[in-house]
Amino acid sequence: MRVHANDGLSATAKERLAQAGFHVTTDHVPQEQLIHHLKQERVDVLLVRSATQARKELIDACPDLKLIGRGGVGMDNIDVAYAKERGLSVVNTPASSSISVAELVMAHLFGMMRGLPQANRRMPGEGVDKFKDLKKEYEKGAEVRGRTLGVIGFGRIGQWTAKYALGCGMRVIYVDHHCAVASVNVRIGDVEVDVPVRRVAIEELLAQADAISLHVPAQKDGRPVLGAEELALVKHGVVLMNTARGGSIDEDALLQALNDGRIKAAALDVFVGEPKPRADLLAHPKLSLSPHIGAATAEAQGRIGDELADLIIAFRAKVTADQE
Repeated sequence: MRVHANDGLSATAKERLAQAGFHVTTDHVPQEQLIHHLKQERVDVLLVRSATQARKELIDACPDLKLIGRGGVGMDNIDVAYAKERGLSVVNTPASSSISVAELVMAHLFGMMRGLPQANRRMPGEGVDKFKDLKKEYEKGAEVRGRTLGVIGFGRIGQWTAKYALGCGMRVIYVDHHCAVASVNVRIGDVEVDVPVRRVAIEELLAQADAISLHVPAQKDGRPVLGAEELALVKHGVVLMNTARGGSIDEDALLQALNDGRIKAAALDVFVGEPKPRADLLAHPKLSLSPHIGAATAEAQGRIGDELADLIIAFRAKVTADQE
């Protein structure tokens, strides 16, 4: 079977698949050339992350495809229902990147609470001549301990984010329509403890949270989870983190809330219009920015590759068994 990982694959996973008899390619093919490449190479398995789209037209044009694998959680870039309708298998790796995304959330949170993104931007130009002025301006940061984190979407990533926050002495409240847990297990050194968390209505979360982190898929109706109406309800001085999907926060409403001071700062790892986010958003001084790297750690990519390799090997075994 021929496997093409269009958005890359860990070297270990590639070697495992090669040793198992798969022909594996990992060179990135531009989206507009991908159909031609898959047809020409008679690819059986297409692996993608968030960059490559596997839509209806690709599925229809590539009859050799048997499996589409998503390295990561959300499958918004794959027409999953249509693929399954056409007899393809579709898999993802929901557990592999949770820790990495949660750690990115906390990195942004710590930075925003101390004004680090703004200070880092200004130090090269003003640090030599205005060091004392900058010191005075940024000397009133805040600690996260004792603050309340509101998590919207309490799946694997949301719960890992809660674990880190609880370990830092924060309180955690959350909103989730499908998950209802009363505690999460937190490991500190060699000690594991169950720490209470509280499920609340969205209105209560917006009113009480000092920081809000989003971990939800794209909404079926295309609406943002936090639009102008929701942002009007947040606690004054809140910080927001979106590592979920571009558009989960209304970008226009966010800019307005940042400008009027209701929101202290916001961290965005995902954007509407990727890979070309809007310039005015990127230039805003109250934003902490990263280029969609939530799952992009060596550890996460290793776990993702291992899980994909397991899924592909198991898929081939099933196909072989069915043919016999």
